[in-house]
Amino acid sequence: MTGLMYLSDPYAVSFDAIVVDIGPNGWLMLNQTAFYPTGGGQPHDTGSIARGADVWRITDVSKRDGGVVHALDDAPGALTTGATVQGRIDWDRRYRLMRTHTALHVLCGVVFREFGALVTGGNMGIDKARMDFELDDLNETRVRHIETTANAVIRDGRRVTWKSLPRDEAFRIPDLIRTRVNLLPEGITEVRVVEIEGLDIQADGGTHVRNTREVGGLRVIGTRSKGRGNKRLEIELIDCEIGPGEGT
Repeated sequence: MTGLMYLSDPYAVSFDAIVVDIGPNGWLMLNQTAFYPTGGGQPHDTGSIARGADVWRITDVSKRDGGVVHALDDAPGALTTGATVQGRIDWDRRYRLMRTHTALHVLCGVVFREFGALVTGGNMGIDKARMDFELDDLNETRVRHIETTANAVIRDGRRVTWKSLPRDEAFRIPDLIRTRVNLLPEGITEVRVVEIEGLDIQADGGTHVRNTREVGGLRVIGTRSKGRGNKRLEIELIDCEIGPGEGT
């Protein structure tokens, strides 16, 4: 099992780890990692792994058999299992993903609060994202209302917190699952819960900012009908005026 450092501290930029496995195609598995692996609609982190003067770029990060696999840009010939390495996150990419992911939670919370609509799908990039909802209508007036309300929440400076709970305890939280289909595997015994103060609480395994003000703002840049009762909102980030961790 790989220790997932990003779950407790998404602001961690560098870390030390021990190599526990090396794959034939030049990938590494570490005893712990701050690199986020692709999952839950969030793209993987990039960055580097170093040992002394040797540095390898991280090109992909994914989960495999309870561990996290780090794909390198070159064969790790100088590395052996048991070696200590230093990892470093590409912070600009990570932080924009954190802001975008939190923006999606604000959007989800507003749409659920205002219209009771569940999520039917979604995906995110570095500063643009989409989310699909169980909605029959996304007329212009409704879209502007969603955008304005979401940005008011962001400007409020609401705290964003996360914690892990035993599965039974987590599922006693009303409306914990905001997707139409429960995507949590039965074998998961602990559920990570992300909460935006006074707006939203849901199961989630991604990285987030600590305060909604760090999001900056969001702009709806498109809508699309995905069929009856299934409508898409496409958003992009608006630049943030405060730094990482400010406003908490």
